[in-house]
Amino acid sequence: MSPEEIVAGQLDAYNALDLERFLGHFVDDIPVLTFPGNELMTDRSGPEFRVKCQELFDANPGLHVKLVSRMVHGRIVVDQELVTGLSSGGARSAVAMYEVGAERIERVWFVS
Repeated sequence: MSPEEIVAGQLDAYNALDLERFLGHFVDDIPVLTFPGNELMTDRSGPEFRVKCQELFDANPGLHVKLVSRMVHGRIVVDQELVTGLSSGGARSAVAMYEVGAERIERVWFVS
């Protein structure tokens, strides 16, 4: 699969709130960072990412991301997104950058 197809697959799984399918698009020790490189999650063994995603899905049963735009440059995929269905109400804009390997996403940055 191409980097774009892998990122699209994780977005579909996210919108379905399908944790196992969503996590299957990421390497087990996924670094999650804020751009340009500060770590959001310090546990690089994977459990923290799983727990945070499960908490997010559980707390926001109407969670949905609309893809506003996508740019692909080799292994890097940049998504501009509109996040809705948050339990706090309203919507928020987000930008996520993914570095994709041969089969899974290897690194994620969120631009704040």
